[in-house]
Amino acid sequence: MLSVLPESMLRLAYLAAAVLFIQGLRDMTHPRTAVRGNLISAAGMFVAVAVTLLWFEVLSPIVLIAGLVVGGLAGSGLAMRVEMTQMPQLVGVFNGFGGGASALVAGAELVQYQAESGGAFPTEMAVAAAASGIIGAVTLFGSTVAAGKLHGVITGSAIRYTGEQAVKILVLAVAVFSGILLVVQPDVLPAVLRGEMVPTYWVLVATASVLGVLLVIPIGGADMPVVIALLNAYSGLAPPAPGSCWRTPRSSSPERSSARPGSSSP
Repeated sequence: MLSVLPESMLRLAYLAAAVLFIQGLRDMTHPRTAVRGNLISAAGMFVAVAVTLLWFEVLSPIVLIAGLVVGGLAGSGLAMRVEMTQMPQLVGVFNGFGGGASALVAGAELVQYQAESGGAFPTEMAVAAAASGIIGAVTLFGSTVAAGKLHGVITGSAIRYTGEQAVKILVLAVAVFSGILLVVQPDVLPAVLRGEMVPTYWVLVATASVLGVLLVIPIGGADMPVVIALLNAYSGLAPPAPGSCWRTPRSSSPERSSARPGSSSP
């Protein structure tokens, strides 16, 4: 839809979004300007998402507006109903949503690429997707457990068990090994793991989800705000990875930036 415009307009829109993000973060450092900072940051996110979806024709304007309405109603409803004392767990849930969305977007891009080309994934795409899957899944399930502990849904006591460190290392190893298989894609890999739905990636996401739970349950409820702050940083690392998968100008070279997400253009 917007692709008829010069590509410089796309880059200008991304630059404007980046400036809004920076100004929003600056304003959020002080209580008096925090609300304004949130609004400015939200405007930057709207510009970045809307321009990307419309430029690459990922969604029609009607679907985009419908998504904004549904998401806006859900978000505003939660914000008005939740007490100020419950803000930490709400922030934890929002962090988890961000990480989960990143993992799903990366997975969807892999599935689309596999369906269209059927060949091996480009190395940068596979690496970015693996990183997004691990970080996003850990953030989603870790944040959910942290919010549950703060809200009293899950016991606030530290849950410890014999051999917990060995179990965490084993689960992490399975997730990392799945990521390596996703990148290397050896010919010896069974066909069931190289199907159109990219099962290897979803195995990675599943094991990373278990890891997110295992990392948080041994920590007491009093330390959950710190855990949520750490997972908030993780949720900031996860979104750029799907951006690399999409091969848009903000993450790739100009000669590839005009390709529609999932296309196999050189």
